[in-house]
Amino acid sequence: MATVIDGKAVAQTIRSEIAEEVRALSQKYGKVPGLAVVIVGSRKDSQSYVGMKRKACAELGIKSFDIDLPEQVSESDLISQVHQLNANPDVHGILVQLPLPKHINEEKVLSEISLDKDVDGFHPLNIGKLAMKDRDPLFLPCTPKACMELLSRSGVSIKGKRAVVVGRSNIVGLPVSLLLLKADATVTIVHSRTPQPESIIREADIVIAAAGQPMMIKGSWIKPGAAVIDVGTNAVDDPTKKSGYRLVGDVDFEEASKVAGWITPVPGGVGPMTVTMLLHNTLEGAKRCFEKNH
Repeated sequence: MATVIDGKAVAQTIRSEIAEEVRALSQKYGKVPGLAVVIVGSRKDSQSYVGMKRKACAELGIKSFDIDLPEQVSESDLISQVHQLNANPDVHGILVQLPLPKHINEEKVLSEISLDKDVDGFHPLNIGKLAMKDRDPLFLPCTPKACMELLSRSGVSIKGKRAVVVGRSNIVGLPVSLLLLKADATVTIVHSRTPQPESIIREADIVIAAAGQPMMIKGSWIKPGAAVIDVGTNAVDDPTKKSGYRLVGDVDFEEASKVAGWITPVPGGVGPMTVTMLLHNTLEGAKRCFEKNH
């Protein structure tokens, strides 16, 4: 049976480390890190995710700036909000909650966020540095950073191992494959156009599943003893649940946990870690800012 990696517990450990550092900063500089969250419209999933972030900020002593904009806000108004936050010295991290409404150009808005405050790590310059050898981005994207942190804190060695990333999104698949490469893994990316993905996944010592396909990866696809990090969160119908659905990952947990060496559950794996990494990035940004101005 696999060791189940408890993302909640790891996140809690990291959060208490962050809270301690926030207290130290407050004593040394009389200032605390600030995170601004910009949300456009009223998508349920975005609202609940943002609620989680606000609560986490309060727990760790990070100041939270909330910008709620209506669905029909113009692109230029949204960008001027971003500019105001760029100029605000109490804000060290700016997060624009995606997806944005169709009439707004996502790329244009994201590239307006100051590089020093890009706690999501999606600025083209941050991703570019991530892709290049011996360059360090100011911030690492939160979900990929969460995956790496779960591996390292679980004692999984990466160097020289074969890693397969399932999915090639800008948010997870691509950056996590770059991080694994930086950590000296041999990396293969499997995606929707890959024939016989199972034959590639079967050779992996480390599997990062981020395809958005419920329970696509079967137990028989997993190499015995492999580490499996499941980034997927998919709602599937479940009449026994009060909500009418339950959340499952991209991996068939039941089957895979009999074969793998390590595995993350859904929910309770990568999810709690992603928000924690966002807070960690905000702390890093604040530290850089305070040290520079002192």
